[in-house]
Amino acid sequence: MASPNIGVLAIQGDVREHVNHLTACGASVTLVKTPEALANISGLVIPGGESTTMSILAVQNGLIEPLRAARKRIPMYGSCAGLIMLADRIADGRSDQETIGGLNITARRNAFGRQVDSFEIDLKIDVIGKPDFHAVFIRAPLVEAVGAGVEVLAQIEEGTSIQVVAVRQDNLLATSFHPEIVEDLRIHKYFLEMVKSA
Repeated sequence: MASPNIGVLAIQGDVREHVNHLTACGASVTLVKTPEALANISGLVIPGGESTTMSILAVQNGLIEPLRAARKRIPMYGSCAGLIMLADRIADGRSDQETIGGLNITARRNAFGRQVDSFEIDLKIDVIGKPDFHAVFIRAPLVEAVGAGVEVLAQIEEGTSIQVVAVRQDNLLATSFHPEIVEDLRIHKYFLEMVKSA
């Protein structure tokens, strides 16, 4: 697979930024707004944005069940709100909040605080190699609990506190941070390698 066709869920969030990174990595991109658009893609990116709004729009557009079916056949990557969309459990979500699921994790929305609490940090992520990845956290979720089958790819360690911020389970990848808004393409390249080897 020389140039995979990657979908970007285009109902809300950082759509353009992910498209730019994917095309810079040599992928072709399809904007996914309807179930029909899922048919001819080899992988799907779920962008950062507002997870509650994204969930509501996915339900309104008839996308939730098709997305759940698609995750069983193609790799998916979620950044920030996308991590919440892929989580099996949300610690503080709305009672009617739907997710695509598949990641055996519990996610907590806005775990690092409000917009004013946004921050940047260099993260060690072995699967993408050195140097450390400059990660930007904006109203970011946290992986509060990790279940069986989930590999922790990155975490923030402060004293005795460990905060999980990147995970993978089989063909699902998720980060609390926004790699689409920094110049480093290594997270997107790693996802494309997942797609090519799926």
